[in-house]
Amino acid sequence: MKIDDKTGLVLEGGGMRGVFTCGVLDYMMDKKVWFPYGVGVSAGACNGLSYMSRQRGRAKFSNIDLLEKYHYIGIKHLWRKHSILDQELLYEHFPKEILPYDYKTYAENSARFEMVTTNCITGRACYLEEKHDPRRIIAIAKASSSLPYVCPIAYVDGEPMLDGGIVDSIPVLRAIEQGYDKNVVVLTRNRGYRKKGKDMKIPHFIYKKYPRLRVVLSKRCRIYNEQLDLVEQLEDKGRIVVIRPEKPMEVDRIETDIKKLTDLYEGKGMSVQKKCLKKNKYFKNKFLAKNVFINGDIGGMGDHSCYMGWNFICPI
Repeated sequence: MKIDDKTGLVLEGGGMRGVFTCGVLDYMMDKKVWFPYGVGVSAGACNGLSYMSRQRGRAKFSNIDLLEKYHYIGIKHLWRKHSILDQELLYEHFPKEILPYDYKTYAENSARFEMVTTNCITGRACYLEEKHDPRRIIAIAKASSSLPYVCPIAYVDGEPMLDGGIVDSIPVLRAIEQGYDKNVVVLTRNRGYRKKGKDMKIPHFIYKKYPRLRVVLSKRCRIYNEQLDLVEQLEDKGRIVVIRPEKPMEVDRIETDIKKLTDLYEGKGMSVQKKCLKKNKYFKNKFLAKNVFINGDIGGMGDHSCYMGWNFICPI
């Protein structure tokens, strides 16, 4: 397997476990490893944006340094702002003032980048792209990371959206559907992990205006475990390369322990990527090569694409 114009990068979410992904992406940037296409979910979407704008360390700063200074996760925000996260800080002040996002570099990058959201009306995954409108870029990233129950519904193009991980936590099928039949998948769980919780029917008074959203939320564990099954099958067949933690995570989705997060970034994200470079011919031959980036406009579909994803899960 070689990085060419048919190679994609797939980034799982996982909340603060995404610090692992920060380490992986920063190491890739150190080695000048670029992909012509990427698709990210939730924290994977936010971290992927900094990778696509070539801002090494920015995602780590937002997940660790910014958290240490502003304590933007907590019940106090849920009480005051109806969100477990301080979304005003994360999606307004951070990209504009604290550590500005490089929209120019992102717009000039010929690589495609899709962010996954869940449409509350249809219960389907939406795969959204935007390169030129800063407000829409931030709106998509915010929607992709809006956790159900503890974050308010976000809006993109007037459509109510929530976290893309509700329907498509690991969008490797999306990458394949888009023509990228060779993919590097970055996960935030170890091989063999499966959700142990049982799916439960969501009461009608929760998200009462969105019955199809309730359907997919009621089957979230099954959806995720089936995606993990698929990833391991594709990996065993040699169709994808998976970068994941070697051991079970000690970091929660809304982790606030700075030491744990720093250890995850430095001790797992970076070190696992280094091991992949040594072990896997794919990485060894191509990721260490200079000037790996695929030049030229890859092109692709428009800026707004929604589809069923795991279409056996959600009824039309």
